[in-house]
Amino acid sequence: MTANKRDLMGGLAKGLRVIEAFTAEAPKLSITQAAGRIGLDRATTRRCLLTLAELGYCAYDGKFFTITPRVLRLGTGCLASMPLHKIVQPMLDEVSEEIRQSTSVSILDHTEIVYIARAAQTRVMSIALMPGSRLPAYCTSMGRVLLAALPEAEAQGVLEASTLTRRTEFTQTSLKGIMEELARVRQLGYAQIDQEVEIGLRSIAVPLKNTRGRTVAALNTGLPAAIVRMEDAVQEFLPSLLRVQKEFATLSL
Repeated sequence: MTANKRDLMGGLAKGLRVIEAFTAEAPKLSITQAAGRIGLDRATTRRCLLTLAELGYCAYDGKFFTITPRVLRLGTGCLASMPLHKIVQPMLDEVSEEIRQSTSVSILDHTEIVYIARAAQTRVMSIALMPGSRLPAYCTSMGRVLLAALPEAEAQGVLEASTLTRRTEFTQTSLKGIMEELARVRQLGYAQIDQEVEIGLRSIAVPLKNTRGRTVAALNTGLPAAIVRMEDAVQEFLPSLLRVQKEFATLSL
């Protein structure tokens, strides 16, 4: 819908432009600097900044303005009502394009992981994965990340309820062995799977945590074993996954 210009609030539009002037590269701005960044005159910019400061959205030391955490309230309602998959999909698309590998996000549903978002670059597994697809938690990288986030007794209960099938010659099916792997995941902060789900597939996963530090999902990338060693995969791709993890943790979920 295109609104009639007479119905628009010019002051609100200018105030939002002033807020957008603050970035990671420019977290502190004078009135003149802010005006120059957004193309408004100094007087208008000054009024906007002083209003934001009066409402608590900016801090002012007499010369420079800085955005306060109160600004986060503007996005909280939107994020709270937005489904998780819509929040993570743009992140997946970006990181998948960056590393040129497929990436996915899943959640835990008892003994299985459920894919809720995916950005596919190349097909690594023999089965086609898409939102809604399910895989066992015990032998997948995202599954182990999600199990590792549970209290130890609860994670063991999930594993005891699972059918620990040997999918490949590399699949870990010992309850004790998987629990030891979960302890390792907790210590390292990520999980790696080397052809336990399917021959030819290696994967790395990290937890996605909300602002309160609670794991709400897992992020992974799957890689063809024929072209990359597990050690090299971790070194090359883990930093990108951790960057997405950090970005996700700034969201109020």
